[in-house]
Amino acid sequence: MKRIHKFLAFYILAAAATFFTACGGDTSPKPDGFLRLDYELGNNMHFNQGCPFTFDYNSFARIKDKGNCNLLIEYPKMKATIYLTYKPVNNNLDLLIKDAEKLTYEHVIKADNINTLPYMNKDSKVYGMFSSVGGNAATNAQFYVTDSVHHFVTGSMYFYARPNFDSIMPAAAYIKNDMQNLVESIRWKK
Repeated sequence: MKRIHKFLAFYILAAAATFFTACGGDTSPKPDGFLRLDYELGNNMHFNQGCPFTFDYNSFARIKDKGNCNLLIEYPKMKATIYLTYKPVNNNLDLLIKDAEKLTYEHVIKADNINTLPYMNKDSKVYGMFSSVGGNAATNAQFYVTDSVHHFVTGSMYFYARPNFDSIMPAAAYIKNDMQNLVESIRWKK
């Protein structure tokens, strides 16, 4: 009987020791982890190939000519493309501007907000509008530029994925910066 009491006492003591030491220390919540997407800064390349305009673009992008100076500036690592469309102005500037703005405001259904900034470079005769579209819209940035007499260029950014702004925000911000650089570097050929 003494042996059973000793065994039972040892068993109870071991169970109590395990119970009290197993949950040691205070627990603290851990912060959520976030995916960090860093993109290298590319070098500026100069586009000057058979179109009535030139511009600078990121060296990580590839340019495809779709004919009539309609260009695709592709970002393969980000699965995104900037679509550039050129149209000559033939007494139809108001219509071209209206069509470009209509394209931007077609995204108002999915957009949280649309911010437009006018652009003007009097020395180079480049005038236009840059629009940032917030939210889960199909495009996050668009622009148009013109010299008001001969040339009109529109550009818009699209991703090869369902729009989810939280997921694509780092890439969208990177490409939007490239688009602003493109707008600021456009020059018309004489």
